[in-house]
Amino acid sequence: MRYVHHTGRAPSRQNRPSRFLPLLTLPTLLILLTLLPSTPALADTPAPPPTTGDLAAAGAEIYRGPAFDTCDAPDLDTMRAWLASPYRAVGVYIGGRGRGCPGQPHLTPDWVTAVHDLGWRLLPLYVGSQSPCTRLPGTNRVPIDAERPREQGAAEAQDAIAAAQALGLAPGSPIYLDMEDYDHQDPGCAATTLAFVQGFTHRLDAAGFIPGYYSSATSGIAHLENARLAGTPDLPEVLWYARWSTEPTLHAEPALDPAAWQPDRRIHQYAGDVPETHGGRELLIDRNLVAAPVAVLADDHQGNP
Repeated sequence: MRYVHHTGRAPSRQNRPSRFLPLLTLPTLLILLTLLPSTPALADTPAPPPTTGDLAAAGAEIYRGPAFDTCDAPDLDTMRAWLASPYRAVGVYIGGRGRGCPGQPHLTPDWVTAVHDLGWRLLPLYVGSQSPCTRLPGTNRVPIDAERPREQGAAEAQDAIAAAQALGLAPGSPIYLDMEDYDHQDPGCAATTLAFVQGFTHRLDAAGFIPGYYSSATSGIAHLENARLAGTPDLPEVLWYARWSTEPTLHAEPALDPAAWQPDRRIHQYAGDVPETHGGRELLIDRNLVAAPVAVLADDHQGNP
């Protein structure tokens, strides 16, 4: 929001230049007004939507530190073994018709409770319909419906909420919509994709969940930053950006204004498909640096371990 600050005082009546007042007849005044340069109203320039503010103060549980994600949620013994790792948060794919590993044999309410009790914090991901101009092979099988993208986004958000609640995740938890790499320079496709994201975001927010968004820094994230600058409403509260083969950073991502989506609103996925072994158990993971909300369990409101 922009404010107009009035810093000076109006001159007192006795100090006003009254010697000119007789010349300002109504016709003269109207002529002078027509000569003044037009100034656009403040409402004509939309302010960027709020992507700042203290989420922790609003009740979110914030995790700050390293995290990993992997296609299938690991079994409980592996999660216990990986307590020997530097990670204490894990990304899990809770649903969506575009999910690459739909089986998820270990991802159950009991697993969620058990790993949480071990000290792990969860980053729930939902892989729904994908952009019509996706560039990732295989994701074009689940395109966004260009005829009703916002409605479809809202419907899939409702499915994401149901999936989260079935695992015992409560409102106040984030759900990160996974939108893989796409051509955001294609105007029609970009508009369709953004409408879907807005519908998804709006529905999550209305249900008390924190809307997050995962994508490539050079496509989906750059697209949302442009949307923010244009004042577009219903944008995600948290961004999870993939930029591999670089040093992890939560403040110097080139696609984002350093002040946008701050504080505790960013995750950087800085390496992908990396084999790591801890406690004798190997996983193929993506590495992330996190300062962002994590899942809140329906029967647990503890802070970070």
